[in-house]
Order: sequence, then C-alpha cells, then structure tokens
Amino acid sequence: MIEYVLQQWNLNNAYQKVCANKGAGGVDGMDISQLKAHLQTHGEALVEHIRNGSYQPSPIKGVEIPKSNGKTRMLGIPTLTDRVIQQALHQVLEPVFEPGFQSHSYGFRPNRNAQQAVLQAQRNINEGYQHVIDIDLKSFFDQVDHAILLELIHRKVTCRLTMKLLRKFLRAPMQIKGTLYKRRQGVPQGSPLSPLLSNILLNELDRELEKRGHRYVRYADDFSIYVRSKRAARRVGNSIYLFLRDVLRLPINREKSGIRRPSTFDILGYHFVPVFKKGARGQYQLVVSAKSRKAFKRKLKELTRKTIPISFAERIRRLNRLIRGWLNYFKLANIHGKLQALDSWLRKRLRYCIWHHWKKPERKRKNLMRLGVNSEDAYAWSRTRMGGWRVAQSPILKTTITLARLKKRGYIAMLELYHQIRPT
Repeated sequence: MIEYVLQQWNLNNAYQKVCANKGAGGVDGMDISQLKAHLQTHGEALVEHIRNGSYQPSPIKGVEIPKSNGKTRMLGIPTLTDRVIQQALHQVLEPVFEPGFQSHSYGFRPNRNAQQAVLQAQRNINEGYQHVIDIDLKSFFDQVDHAILLELIHRKVTCRLTMKLLRKFLRAPMQIKGTLYKRRQGVPQGSPLSPLLSNILLNELDRELEKRGHRYVRYADDFSIYVRSKRAARRVGNSIYLFLRDVLRLPINREKSGIRRPSTFDILGYHFVPVFKKGARGQYQLVVSAKSRKAFKRKLKELTRKTIPISFAERIRRLNRLIRGWLNYFKLANIHGKLQALDSWLRKRLRYCIWHHWKKPERKRKNLMRLGVNSEDAYAWSRTRMGGWRVAQSPILKTTITLARLKKRGYIAMLELYHQIRPT
C-alpha cells in the first residue's frame, strides 16, 4: 500500500489540497508560499525516507482556540510537509474504509453533509421515535485510544510500512509554547487524517447500533439515538454508555448528555418545534437553535460596527459572504419571521454606519438633499442632537436609505435570498 501512497499523482493531489486549504504553518515556521520549493528540493529524499521506514514526523504545533462557551479547544497543527504526507495517506485509506461505513454516519464523508443528518433526525422524530438519547463524548479527539484505533486499521491495512507511518503520526509529540509533550492517546484536530481516523473508530459504535436495530444519527463525534419510550431510552442509554466505556474506552460527558424530547433537543445548530396545523399532531419542523441565531447576530453586529476602518463596499462584501454561508447551511429551517426581524435590524445598523460615515453636519445636509430631502428638513436633521442609533431608526433615514438603495450598493436582503435557496 505504501507504494500507492507514494505515487507521484497521489502526492501531487495531496499537495494541491493542502495548498487549497491554506492554513497556518507548523513548528518549522514554513508557510504555503515556501512549500513548493521545499518539496522540489527535498521531495525525493522524503519519499525515500518513507519507503525505507526512517521518516520521522515533526512535532505538532499546539494552538488553543476559543470555543463559544468561553473555554478553549486545542488544535494540533502539523507542518506543511507532514500535512502533504497525511493527505496522501488519507486519499489511499479512504476508499478502503468508506464502503464499510454505515449509512447513518454523515460527517466528513464523500457526498454526505450536515443537512442530511438533520433531515434524518427529523424523519426519526416524525415517525414516532421522540425520546432522544443525546450523548456527548468528553473531549473525543483527545481521548482516542491508539491501540484500539491501530487494531481496527490493521484489519484492513496489512502493509507494515503504512502501519508504521500511521503509528508515528499518531504518536508525534505536541509542542505547546516551546515545550514538547508526549502523546499516547488522541488524534489532533487540524490533521488531514483525524476525520477519517475518528470515523474508523466510531464506525464500531455505528455497527453496534445497527446490530441492535436502533435508529440513530452520527456526524463525526456528535451522535443521537431515537427510541419510542423513556424506559427504552434509559435502557439503551445505559448499555451504550457501557459499550463506549468498555469496548472503545471513550468517556461520556455526563453533564451534557441526557434523554431529550424533540422540543429540548438541538442537532448541528438546528432545533425542533411542533407543527401547529390540523392533521400534523406529533410532527416537528426545523428552526435555527437559539445559540446559532445569537452567534450569527453577534457576527453581523461585529461587521456593522461603525468604527471598523473599512469602506462601505467592503463591509457589504463581508456581510454578503457571511449571510450566504449561513443561509445555505440553515436553508432547511422555517425562519421567515425571524429573518424578517433580523433583516430590519441589519438595515438599521447599515444606516447607522452611513450616518456615522457622513460625520460633519454640512456633509450630512448635502447627502440628505441628494437623497431627496428638502433643504429645510435636511438642515434640521444634519444639526440634530439625537444619537446616531435613534437617527438610523427615524423616518428621515428609513425613507431615504431604503432597501432598494442598499441593493444598488450590493446589499443582499436575507429574506429574499432565503426564499430563493430554500428547498420546496
């Protein structure tokens, strides 16, 4: 297998993907612009070291990034050279393991995505499986047992050099603030191999759930099981807890895990609410979770701070990119009313930015007159002592800096885009 990994076309594809993903450099300080020259100079020696088993990966750079709950997550960033090799390994290993993965696993797999996972969860709930066992694996990527993972890989990969290389990548030390730490468990988030390795391990959980005939949804380490009664939920939850603890050696976060009803359950940023419609009793529709909605509004607010030193055109470009990405992800949700209110609020924020940008009273007066305000009103409003946010909500700006005018400047109305992309 190692010869497949080292074929020139495979290494070239791996290099292209690493370059496309960009990302920060590792402990050697090399960046993307230097990678091509480095591989041209050292590529042959690198391949030979891998072929004879003497290749030694560099330490992983440990970087803490903030989480939404105020805590931090440790990312492990390999060097760019190691990323190319790991990507080359991934491209050869994925076709070997992918056919054995179960149908209700959706994370980091070809032609599968989070929306499919959410729709399957909704299907389970609407077919009467409304007691949800929501299990949170405690620091999953830090807890993966190397011996168990390597044993699972060895069932399908018998190449000694490939296994040796994988073992070296798994056990490469992590460098945090200049200090090296040995690693005997865990797969670093940030490695091209980690999504595939996590699926290889958690596929054992999928197979166990399939064998027992349970309905479930898994997206990477985020999984939930759906049963018809609370009694069944308790029984299944306890047995799966034992399976995870004793067979896969994965601890559960007891505080975040539990038995949920649809209206108290979130999955991948979505939430469930009852359908209040004749003949739809017991049915649930999708909305955006409160947490996801607040995070989105916080980002919109950050991009519409009046003091950001960017042009209005650049502000609109960044807003449009954020809005498109968010709506494409949440297009399954029924959010017409929420978007209408959010759209109105965002337009006020933009008017506030424009008003602040005009700054001097004389400039305000001239711009208001250009927008069709008579000279008397333009003069009065340009000298108002009212705060900028109040002016942004006043009729003088609502009737002049209209949605139509904002659209001419490139603004995308959220509600309109939502109805364009929402599945029928």
